[in-house]
Amino acid sequence: MRFGLQVPIFSYPGGPATIRPVLKNIAQAADAGGFYSLWTMDHFFQMEMIGGPEREMLEGYSTLSYFAALTERVKLGTLVTGVIYRHPGLLIKTATTLDVLSGGRAYLGIGAAWYEREALGLGVPYPDTKDRFEQLEETLQIAHQMWSDEVKPYHGKHFTLEEARNVPNALTKPHPPIMIGGMGEQKTMRLIAKYGDACNFFAQAGNEAMQQKLDALKARCEEAGRDYAQIEKTALGSIDLDKMTAKDVVEWCRGLAALGFQHIIVNLPNAEAITPIETLAREVIPEIAAL
Repeated sequence: MRFGLQVPIFSYPGGPATIRPVLKNIAQAADAGGFYSLWTMDHFFQMEMIGGPEREMLEGYSTLSYFAALTERVKLGTLVTGVIYRHPGLLIKTATTLDVLSGGRAYLGIGAAWYEREALGLGVPYPDTKDRFEQLEETLQIAHQMWSDEVKPYHGKHFTLEEARNVPNALTKPHPPIMIGGMGEQKTMRLIAKYGDACNFFAQAGNEAMQQKLDALKARCEEAGRDYAQIEKTALGSIDLDKMTAKDVVEWCRGLAALGFQHIIVNLPNAEAITPIETLAREVIPEIAAL
């Protein structure tokens, strides 16, 4: 089993001037500790559940570029990019640049977006759910096209690219893994089955709900003629080592592995202390490596 770290919080003692050195310490501790992946969110306002827009939030891809320069092994991605925030041609160019400059370590995490407040707050159009999912499918088509060796136009309902050129192309072959986030059993699962290399579900939903989502994904794969085993199953959860032990984390991972999850990504409320990262690296990652 693979183990990753998400960094969703940028409010640290000492204020904004401390963000840069704290993130350096976090990224390098994760890289040195054997974490498989390192993730930012793709938000511009902090979410209400983590303190709201008055708290610090960094742009995701700029932060990942900083991480790329500080690390050597860990995979990098957003969990997940909101499809409405960047034109798809520019998004694929951005993700490709991250892949090239990280030496082939990028994921493209992507979803239909949901945080209406930040979109309207910053003047980004926020279409209805139907249009956002249509935009998501077109963006996935554009990603596959731009990461191929063929340069040709793309004409969709929402997006038009007259020369979908991407030079240099990604180092990761055939392309950076496309992780589609979300738990909708119809639209999201269909898109994962058709275009995705990985899914991402919310572990806090509980094992019964997670099993239901995996069953739904398997059904969509059967409908699409896609091998379910080709899709990396990932789950996102929160861990507080002040309230649970490393052994608790290992057992939690064992339960998810039994369902079929291969890659667990966690966020930590006090990652800036570094000790929680080191504890997971020492006491959890070696224990779950063979799962």
